[in-house]
Amino acid sequence: MKQFAVIGMGRFGTSVATTLHEMGNDVLVIDMNEERIEDIIDKVTYGVQADATDEKAMKDVGLRNVDVVVIAIASNIQASILATLNAKELGVKHVYAKAKNEQHRKVLYKIGADRVFSPEKEMGRKVAQILVSDNIFEIMELDTNHSIIEIRVLKKWVNKSLAEIDFRAKFGINILAIKRGEELNVSPFAEDVLHKDDILLIIGDNAAIKKLKLNEE
Repeated sequence: MKQFAVIGMGRFGTSVATTLHEMGNDVLVIDMNEERIEDIIDKVTYGVQADATDEKAMKDVGLRNVDVVVIAIASNIQASILATLNAKELGVKHVYAKAKNEQHRKVLYKIGADRVFSPEKEMGRKVAQILVSDNIFEIMELDTNHSIIEIRVLKKWVNKSLAEIDFRAKFGINILAIKRGEELNVSPFAEDVLHKDDILLIIGDNAAIKKLKLNEE
């Protein structure tokens, strides 16, 4: 189980925080507005009213102890940048941020953000699903019940053929393609063997995809 901190309780931040908590993770939420903290406190693990641009305040709330920080305050670009810098200065390994525009996105990457989300392209639930697993690279929602996901091959699948794993029978999903380096194997055969660092393109209903248990220790 990972420990997350989500800074900024707007619609995006609230969606990310509540979804992460629903998925069984410890979630600390931070916002300068006390009412926003009160509105979400029953749906997360902890809530703190604090200024994310104040490095001492972030140190005091224990930000350095979390695994992932999500900066969700894109409307205030200066605050977003300072909050990102503070998280990196405190030694947080994974800092993700929401960008207001392309220029903002570039700046966030330059100051050390590990991943930047564009609000017009990413939804809070999708972001949360990516954050909880190091093995998920992309999620493409086809409708409310079905998705295509791009994932790294799990250790338990390495050196096994698709037939041995039997994704369709065991999980109810289909493998659309296997990416190995620059090579893309579309519509792979049952006897194709998976290698370490292969990327799989999988299609299935969301309930079936969850059964894959993609978050390996």
